[in-house]
Amino acid sequence: MALTLAELQSARDALLRARAGGMRRVRDQNGEEIEYRSDAEMARALAALDSEIAALANRPPSTFYFATSKGT
Repeated sequence: MALTLAELQSARDALLRARAGGMRRVRDQNGEEIEYRSDAEMARALAALDSEIAALANRPPSTFYFATSKGT
């Protein structure tokens, strides 16, 4: 199941807060706990999240709406 853009951003924010606070253990919104072995591993996780967020943010819309009229 793919995560939404908001969920990815929330996960990124939580990971960034934990990294800035010197913590290596993060609990996600499902209650699962993840422990990172090093700061480098956290940096790779942040880079992966940034990549997924960028891909979702730049995705073209899947639905197009046309506004038409007969003219005046």
